[in-house]
Amino acid sequence: MATKKKALFSSKPTGSAGLTPWLGIAAIVILIDQLTKITIAKLFVFGEEKVITSFFNLVLAYNQGAAFGFLKNQPGWQRYFFTAIAIAAVAFIVYMLRRHAGQRLFCWALALIMGGAIGNAIDRLLYGHVIDFLDFHLASFGHFPAFNVADSAICVGAALFIYDELRRVNRQ
Repeated sequence: MATKKKALFSSKPTGSAGLTPWLGIAAIVILIDQLTKITIAKLFVFGEEKVITSFFNLVLAYNQGAAFGFLKNQPGWQRYFFTAIAIAAVAFIVYMLRRHAGQRLFCWALALIMGGAIGNAIDRLLYGHVIDFLDFHLASFGHFPAFNVADSAICVGAALFIYDELRRVNRQ
């Protein structure tokens, strides 16, 4: 019996695909994120840098705020605030995944964002800060804020979400 191949990033609904594949993707993001953070935390001391290339270092950095260190100098309430936002976002994402489980690209985006949000929320709950370690820099620009696998998954997920929306709008 011949079966039709499904495109990996198709944005067309394919029926009731269920939550399992999307939760699996989020779990893989969480696993990779936490393993890389644990590895860096074991191998580095706070602030230590290891030059990898002329534009990339590994560094152990802590971020008590949000993206780009937003609110990092506050007295500690931001830990709970950003954790609550992550929990609310995950609840909303699960709702959206259930509702649109067959829209593959849309669900890929949501699964990546959810995995990243949970990965960073775990850090906030366990340590009171997010562990960052990827440090890109350019001589003419300086250092970008350090980030991690969870942040990367959130950014890729956001880009996929925007791409999916643009494709959807262009079809109408």
